[in-house]
Amino acid sequence: MKKLTPFFMTFMLVFAFNTNKACTNFLISKGASADGSVMISYAADSHVLYGELYHWPAMDWPAGTMLDVYEWDTGKFLGQIPQVSHTYNVTGNMNEHQVAIGETTYGGLKVLGSQKGAIMDYGSLMYIALQRSKTAREAIKVIGDLMAKYGYYSSGESFSISDANEVWIMEIIGKGEGEKGAVWVARKIPDGYISGHANQARITTFPFDDSSNCIYADDVISFAKRKNLYKGKNKDFSFSDVYAPVDFGGARFCEIRVWSMFKEVSNDMMKHFDYAKGIIQHKKEHKENTPITKENYASNRMPLWIKPNRKITVQDMMNFMRDHLEGTQLDMRKDVGAGPFELPYRWRPLTWDAENTEGETKHYCNERATSTQQTGFSFIAQSRSWIPNEIGGIIWFSVDDAASTVYTPIYTSSTKIPDCYAKGNGKMMEWSDNSAFWIFNQVSNFAYLRYNIIHPEISEKQKNYETKFVKKVKAIDAGAFQLYKTDKKLAVEFVTDFSVNNANSLVNDWKKFYQYLFMKYMDGNVKTLNPGKQNPNLKQPGYSKDFYNNVVKQTGDKFLMKGGGH
Repeated sequence: MKKLTPFFMTFMLVFAFNTNKACTNFLISKGASADGSVMISYAADSHVLYGELYHWPAMDWPAGTMLDVYEWDTGKFLGQIPQVSHTYNVTGNMNEHQVAIGETTYGGLKVLGSQKGAIMDYGSLMYIALQRSKTAREAIKVIGDLMAKYGYYSSGESFSISDANEVWIMEIIGKGEGEKGAVWVARKIPDGYISGHANQARITTFPFDDSSNCIYADDVISFAKRKNLYKGKNKDFSFSDVYAPVDFGGARFCEIRVWSMFKEVSNDMMKHFDYAKGIIQHKKEHKENTPITKENYASNRMPLWIKPNRKITVQDMMNFMRDHLEGTQLDMRKDVGAGPFELPYRWRPLTWDAENTEGETKHYCNERATSTQQTGFSFIAQSRSWIPNEIGGIIWFSVDDAASTVYTPIYTSSTKIPDCYAKGNGKMMEWSDNSAFWIFNQVSNFAYLRYNIIHPEISEKQKNYETKFVKKVKAIDAGAFQLYKTDKKLAVEFVTDFSVNNANSLVNDWKKFYQYLFMKYMDGNVKTLNPGKQNPNLKQPGYSKDFYNNVVKQTGDKFLMKGGGH
């Protein structure tokens, strides 16, 4: 068996902000939502991920059929596994039984990040589990069994797994070279509570004798002890602190996104702000070449879940996904990097070197907020126990930056996908005039040029559409339920038609919206119609007073007008 490298080497982490994907998930239990639905959100953030809506129709398979497995991130062929006799309809990241799965990559110990011969990557685990599971618990079992039998190909992952009654967080890390499979823990979010994860493992200690609320790999602790990664009592074992210890980046780039959502529905989160900013406290510093103990754990971590001070709506979830740390000390609109138009985005790389006031070169960072320019797609999955599965599951789907896009409702029993979101309609380096991804990117990227003037119009239109869609869903639910009483197939056709037509109409409208914005704001001007006149009304707002003052502070009299003139 290949031995692990010395412990100080294993302590080096693979952080998610250096990988292709850097995602955010929020989890809402049934008792914490305004309407009694279970919800999870997911932003698939990658600079090379093309946003589209995946679809696998329900299928019966002959005995002996083999399923090809490809790595989700790269398309690399990994191997084959036997197909099951029947697979369920999957629309995006949610299936016909209202099971939904999202993920965030946390990386974890580098030495556990590869496993020769493994063929189950995290993307395959998600989408295969959705095709084979009727409940969240069943999905957890499918994922665990697949990893044990075929090996785990990816680095550390956190999964959100929900159905119409429960929502779970499952955290996984491989066993490294010379081993097969993964170690993992899954915890159910208590009813009435909410949770989240964003590229940092969050499960710490967990109960061993509460299978209703906690499921885990049999060797999750013994493996760590055998590999000299942990020393201590089983009851003190912390999954995250052993397999993915939090450091500055894990807090400042990752945990802060969870903190920012929590603070919106809790009055008790400021005590965790230092932690979210990257100030990690330990009772005792860890010494190299030694296994970690409970004294080495981060001692000021946020809780895994909290009880919100109000019930959460689907529109709240949409707004959570649009956060740029507004209203905090780290508000991305308020520092010099935002430029004169308060742009809450920073172009990559995430970290950079610069000289400080003493002339020393130091390492600095930009903030990594929930809403980001490189989102491929995002969704809010809503599972509703009081409605039959055929019409109960809705995935509110969007492409591109959540702050500038619109979430459209797609019933997850749908047998067709809207053309504008369909797989194959354009690629990352292939333009399509009727692709939602490209149309929404046109609007958002245009707004980045003059954000504080253009984006308010986008936000207002976005809100109007989503408010209208929430009302439409109530009417569609009612109509579909009447059809369901006599003809389930017709009910599915009804919600499919709505999902397709509503989405295609939205994208067509958004294309016209881009044309309107471009005409109004091109060349730094603001133009409006001037009825009866040849030319439109014209305003040239220029820059803010603060910006002009800063120009003078930096340039002195360089631009001073002398002797008058225009």
